[in-house]
Amino acid sequence: MNAARRKAINALFSQVEQLLSEVESIRDEEQEYYDNMPESFQGGEKGETAQAAIDNLETAISDLETVRDSLEEAGQ
Repeated sequence: MNAARRKAINALFSQVEQLLSEVESIRDEEQEYYDNMPESFQGGEKGETAQAAIDNLETAISDLETVRDSLEEAGQ
């Protein structure tokens, strides 16, 4: 692999790292929101919506980690 492509892959790796950090931060905020809800709300529509968002963010985090790892391997 030439230096230009390696540099492009490393730039993408950095962007994915930044996205991963941002998604983790949002997930943490949503988890804190859910955890601080009264139990009656957690079992209701608001709680279910928050939990669904947390689950989807967890999936996004896992997917971004896979992309990050693949880019890291490609850039070596």
